[in-house]
Amino acid sequence: MMLAIERAEGIYLYGKDGKIYRDMISGISVNNLGHRHPNVIKAIKDQLDKYLHLMVYGEFVQDPTVDLAKYLASVLPDQLSNVYFVNSGSEAIEGALKLAKRYTGRREIIAFRQGYHGSSHGALSVMGDEQYKRAFRPLLPGIKLLDFNRMDQVERITERTACVLLEPIQGEAGIRIADNKFLEGIRKKCDDTGTLLIFDEVQTGFGRTGTFFAFESFGVIPDIITLAKGLGGGMPIGAFIASGEIMSVLKNDPALGHITTFGGHPLSCAAALAAVRTLKEDQILDTIPAKENLFRSLLRHEEIREVRGKGLFLALEMNSTERVKKIITKAISKGVILDWFLFCPCAIRIAPPLIITEEQIVEAASIILDSINETRN
Repeated sequence: MMLAIERAEGIYLYGKDGKIYRDMISGISVNNLGHRHPNVIKAIKDQLDKYLHLMVYGEFVQDPTVDLAKYLASVLPDQLSNVYFVNSGSEAIEGALKLAKRYTGRREIIAFRQGYHGSSHGALSVMGDEQYKRAFRPLLPGIKLLDFNRMDQVERITERTACVLLEPIQGEAGIRIADNKFLEGIRKKCDDTGTLLIFDEVQTGFGRTGTFFAFESFGVIPDIITLAKGLGGGMPIGAFIASGEIMSVLKNDPALGHITTFGGHPLSCAAALAAVRTLKEDQILDTIPAKENLFRSLLRHEEIREVRGKGLFLALEMNSTERVKKIITKAISKGVILDWFLFCPCAIRIAPPLIITEEQIVEAASIILDSINETRN
């Protein structure tokens, strides 16, 4: 079903045919503040009147870029203090992998089955599903895939391992939450072997799971974190963040160990700063637990086998892929945008803008249940 959208506001998309759609996927966890949040729009317009692209950042001091980096450092643990801006989540992963290999001098990378980290060459190499990789081989060498939440496999991290890359909550696997002991075991093993731990928070960052970053609820701090999607308030931007000590290795041998033309673009950074400040200052995160509980209380049906997830990052496990497709198609026709997961086609994605109201949740949940009932044989 192709939708021609004329404009968007809040949780709503407005079709050219006059139809109104409720966005329950946030452009895949991008529009955490909804569409065209006034604070974000104002920041974009203010920056438009000053300048757009000037020069590869570092050569020129661009206030929006510097201010955003300072703000991100202020809301992250002290050791995550050095920010490198890029244009997307995939680029953030590419930068993080290069950084880990350069810092450790090692070549082996450990990732996890059913993990998703993007579609560029390096990011695809660490993807945890062969179906999406087969046509593009050969990919990066030295990749070792483990099973998520398997404590018995943590011992496979060794002194040969440059980094361990994982999502604290696997998104495209159908929202699978890491066990605390699993993350703690990986953190300890990385410390023991001198391996860097990378958390991919491209989907889970910026309030999606009820805390500013998902790792906060686990009490495990990574050496490198990758961000994108919800960071930009609807504008394209990504980042990989580490300590100054780790990041400094990109300065020498070669001098330009990692470089980007548009990373840290002033317009995207201005929008991002407005978005993250709004999340923090408007206390939006305080509302997430009640909204999650409301969705869980309403989305009850004999066909829904499980409601899985955390915060406003939920998966409805259904009986089959065929049912999921029919329900999504019906819901869209009734004005609710839903989606599925790359590696879990039997589940429906629920990830609305964090600003959604309780009244809007009740309305959307009712349409979802109607869509389930109206597509039954």
